[in-house]
Amino acid sequence: MADYHWPPADHRALIGKRIKRIDGPQKSSGQAKYSYDINRPGMLWGKMATCPYAHAKITKIDTSAAEAMPGVKGVVTIVPEGQEVFWAGQEIVAVAADTEERAEAGADAVKIEYQQLPYLVADTDPQQAGAQYTKQLENKVAGNPDQAFQQADVVSEGDYGVPVITHCCHETHGQVTEWDGDDLHVWPSTQAVSDMAGEYVEGLGQMGIKIAANNVHVDTQYMGGGFGSKFAADTWGIACAQLSKKTGRPVKMMLERDQELMVAGCRPSMHAHVKVAAKRDGTLVAWDSDTWGTQGPQAEGSPTLPYVLEVPNVRAKYTAVLTNIGPARAWRAPNHPQMALISNGAMEDLAAKLNMDPVDFYLKNIDLAGSHAKIYRDEFAKASELMDWKSKWHPRGQGSSGVLKRGVGLSIHTWGGRGNMSNCQVVIHPDGSVETNIGSQDLGTGTRTVINIVTAETLGLPLSGVKVNLGDNKYPPAGASGGSTTVSGVSTSTRMAATSALNELLAKVAPSFGTTPDKLEAWDGKIQVIGDSSKSIPWKQACAKLGTASVTGTGRTNNALMSSGVGGVQMSEVEVDTETGIVRMIKHVAVQDCGLVIDVKTAESQVFGACIMGVCYAIYEEKIMDQPTGRCLNANMEFYKLASIADIGEIVVHMMQGPGYDERGTIGLGEPPVISPGAAISNAVANAIGVRVPELPLTPDRVLTALGKVGKEGGMV
Repeated sequence: MADYHWPPADHRALIGKRIKRIDGPQKSSGQAKYSYDINRPGMLWGKMATCPYAHAKITKIDTSAAEAMPGVKGVVTIVPEGQEVFWAGQEIVAVAADTEERAEAGADAVKIEYQQLPYLVADTDPQQAGAQYTKQLENKVAGNPDQAFQQADVVSEGDYGVPVITHCCHETHGQVTEWDGDDLHVWPSTQAVSDMAGEYVEGLGQMGIKIAANNVHVDTQYMGGGFGSKFAADTWGIACAQLSKKTGRPVKMMLERDQELMVAGCRPSMHAHVKVAAKRDGTLVAWDSDTWGTQGPQAEGSPTLPYVLEVPNVRAKYTAVLTNIGPARAWRAPNHPQMALISNGAMEDLAAKLNMDPVDFYLKNIDLAGSHAKIYRDEFAKASELMDWKSKWHPRGQGSSGVLKRGVGLSIHTWGGRGNMSNCQVVIHPDGSVETNIGSQDLGTGTRTVINIVTAETLGLPLSGVKVNLGDNKYPPAGASGGSTTVSGVSTSTRMAATSALNELLAKVAPSFGTTPDKLEAWDGKIQVIGDSSKSIPWKQACAKLGTASVTGTGRTNNALMSSGVGGVQMSEVEVDTETGIVRMIKHVAVQDCGLVIDVKTAESQVFGACIMGVCYAIYEEKIMDQPTGRCLNANMEFYKLASIADIGEIVVHMMQGPGYDERGTIGLGEPPVISPGAAISNAVANAIGVRVPELPLTPDRVLTALGKVGKEGGMV
């Protein structure tokens, strides 16, 4: 029988090759239909009336004027009178009308009265915030940090910080909903197709509308990014379904861009004062950090510091600051970019004080990374080669005597990435056609292509010989796309299902060869005796032996085909104009492992995209809140800055593959490469100008302040 284990390197036709995404033509030609592209007969538009205050109690809601507006067909209340709202932009009432403009006018006509309540939106430290807005979540001690600091040869202290940023999905949150009797059809922009029915059952149940999960049909063929923010149906999804039920018509409700930036999720901030110590030879001995940050009104979890390296003597304190800025949501590697900036920044500052090359410093201490130490050593060697580190690195501030200063910096990171629970079905039809059915979703990361590759590889077919069906909850359920779990989950379940289907086919075909199924294999469009193409029959001829009945194989995620835990090393080269404070990324090198790479092209694409996002949050991105008004000041794409293509320098990606990596099986890749860019770029700026710019983003004013070129009033000195 066919073996389900991954084929050896010398027997792979597709796995580990560079293969274009199979849905590229549909996307580039505009044929791909996203949630915003779904238009149903008789469809209405939904819009929402939102709260203008950061914290308030609703005292009165009057929807009569909205209900009387021309074209308005339905109004539902999301937050009733008497309840509190906790951030500006929170959704209060939803309105459906026959045009988008009339829906907006109807939402504007809703009259809501509030009692304003105290609030905090400033991303401030715990002492300034006050006890009512803070909650200490961690205060750990390991070893004897006080003694270790006393006995250390060199101690470095510094401040480091990462602000709140938002997700900036190209496609905003939203959905189209339509009822057909007791059945609800939803076309959402979601990262969790198989889970979404349960979200609607629960949400609608709280509103008095009972529906069974098997009556909710979810269809997401394409979606424009989520980055961790699109797991839930959300208030707008439930309100949209309510409006559909109330009006008897389909409703489309997609968030406006300002709503997206205000309420659809944000990555929490993290700030720290760090003291770290080493022996004169660079051996790390102690770490002390006082860390704080905001997750909005939530107080959950705490950072793991120091990051990656297990320093023997540690004191780490973390305090959550509770603010009225909207809900925090997972943002591609939750907490890791923040921890990487703080930890890698402190480590490079210590290396600078030791007058050590950071590469030598990390290699000196890399055994503190535990079981991944060898991987980091290999990645440091490759990254140093690709960056030409030894010729570019210099002691801080000694790169040149001109206005334009160049420098290099580095960062290391880690992530888990074990595959989620996925179920798959592979059907081989008598005419030779093959279908793979799986209730997963493709966020734009190439999941369809990976499933296609694994099915085709297992059955010995070209990519064109397999049709992939996903994005629909009528298919076997698969886990949500979060935590870098999708590719590993779906590739292993697909491998199992395809192998199962193939073995059924081999059992039907074996008598024709006068042998047993375990002596046959699928290879190069044929069923053949293992290793002997002269004894073979074409695929379609083999499938014809099925008669009139198709064969179906099912499979689930298999731990034997995957593992967990990756490391990565990134290096960045920047140029800083010391007169203007402008930072430019010149070159960025990303070296990453993820076990067995299914498609090198899509894997590299994930890393390229992560590095581009890293440039954005390192140099440009910040959600700016105004304490006097309680509102977000840059909830638009004019003033919420992202990098343009001209701001992205050269990016070099190297995937660690081959012996030592492939045998680990598949491991998730979506999140790890986005962790290090901020730290590496910040360290490169410090190397270029000779001083640390403590906070991201590395804006001109912050750079000039660090250089001592900005006075108290903000002007040049």
